[in-house]
Amino acid sequence: MKSPRWFVREDLDGFFGLAINNLVQILVIVSLCQGVLQFSNNLIYGTILPSIALSLIVGNFYYSWLAYQQGKKENRDDFTAIPYGINTISLFAYVFLVMLPVKLDGLGKGMSPESASELAWQAGVVACFGSGIIELLGAFIVDKLKDLTPRAALLSTLSGIALSFISLGFFLRTYAHPLVGIVPFGVILLTYFGEVKFKIPVINLEIPGGLLAIFLGTVLAWLTGLNTWDTNQLSTALEPVSLHLPRFTIGALWQEKEVLISYFSIILPMGLVNVVGSLQNLESAEAAGDKYPSIPCMVVDGVGTIVAAIFGSCFPTTIYIGHPGWKEMGARVGYSWLNAVIMAFLCVSGTVGLLSFLVPIDSGMAIVLWIGIVIVVQSFNSTPKFHAPAVVIGMLPGIAGWGALIAKNALRAAGLGTPDMPFLPDILIPAFEGSDLYITGAFALEQGLIFSAMILSAMTVHIIEKDFGKAGLWALSGCFLSWLGLLHSFKWTIADTVLDLGWGKGGSFALSYLFLALLLFWAQFNSGVGRENLEKK
Repeated sequence: MKSPRWFVREDLDGFFGLAINNLVQILVIVSLCQGVLQFSNNLIYGTILPSIALSLIVGNFYYSWLAYQQGKKENRDDFTAIPYGINTISLFAYVFLVMLPVKLDGLGKGMSPESASELAWQAGVVACFGSGIIELLGAFIVDKLKDLTPRAALLSTLSGIALSFISLGFFLRTYAHPLVGIVPFGVILLTYFGEVKFKIPVINLEIPGGLLAIFLGTVLAWLTGLNTWDTNQLSTALEPVSLHLPRFTIGALWQEKEVLISYFSIILPMGLVNVVGSLQNLESAEAAGDKYPSIPCMVVDGVGTIVAAIFGSCFPTTIYIGHPGWKEMGARVGYSWLNAVIMAFLCVSGTVGLLSFLVPIDSGMAIVLWIGIVIVVQSFNSTPKFHAPAVVIGMLPGIAGWGALIAKNALRAAGLGTPDMPFLPDILIPAFEGSDLYITGAFALEQGLIFSAMILSAMTVHIIEKDFGKAGLWALSGCFLSWLGLLHSFKWTIADTVLDLGWGKGGSFALSYLFLALLLFWAQFNSGVGRENLEKK
């Protein structure tokens, strides 16, 4: 008879791995909210971070308790809790594909920066809530979703966002500050790909690679002058240090409820991807020897995100990939609840600001860069080799969307995108195309990029498998979504291009997808393989 324990020594190693991951993401959230979205400190430290703390407590405490109960049930002391935390993909997707467009649209309409930021936060809260509802309901239909959507279509959708919005941005930043960024990047590569163990001489104490990367990056940032001691900045970082308890922000959900419609093409696929990804992670845990009930786990996954939104967070939470790694490390139950306690303390005490002052984001960005790389690699490793073309095609809309964002940011940096100097498509489009850059294609792929990634990738999978009829059905879905304006259709504003919803708004794209569907159906009925597949059905 073996009885599980709430904490073992190896839980410390697991804690550092999970906590560093969550900490880097919290620092990224603070950095993006301050730098990109220009949220006020009161909004970040008084509302968003306390709600993140609550959502981390909900999930980590539950999964710790569940691991303990499963251990008692099976008379085992080696159950490892399911890792849980902030959803990396949704973090970037909602910042760059929901909140930033809403903020820029508000500025383009003449709103003050403060009002536009408030509007963007409300949009993020609604998107987070919608994602949580989809995750909650998806717990009961996830098996059907997996049957309908090829794995390559789901994973390549993540890969496009991971490669562009996560990896490329931080990769550029690494080489913008090479003296600070490259060495931590090397430590991460050695740790997670080279399986190198770093130990302190004499006492022979192993140092987690992520912790070492952050330590070295921080030291290099201060030594090279990337970080400098500024009394005013220190005072600003100390201002939020006090107790910030979570508070209801249900009003924000109601005020911006139309976001669920306007950004449906982002919210729905992200929610579905989270559902299937969580189930895949549960399957991964079972393969490692720890079987958990899927429906309760996934319900709590959705509840954690809903709780986050109700209390003001824009960032969904989810079951993490990597359970087998933590299990092999020796972590059991304690690493999960300890992560919740420490992360919650940092969030509700306001000390994250002080930490971000002392520990620059450049010191930890190698970990996020690694996460992006792993997501892309998983898309190829977890799908059949002959589906590789579908994975690549599914990545292209994400890359195009990132390119569109960069192009528009460049125009704004050049002084365009103001009421006095708005974007003028009649001038900009010929200028771009004159340099062989068909920018309107990037703007079209940017709108509903997650839908288009799934559709294109799924079509390619079925074409590779000679199941042209199913590929035609996916093309018809593109036709339907385009006709409603949920896919590819865009309109110009003063400082942005945004989704143009409405009946028949994407008529040219809908017609193109319809012709493509007819071509695929023709292939189904006129090729020998196509008829054979049909007869088998």
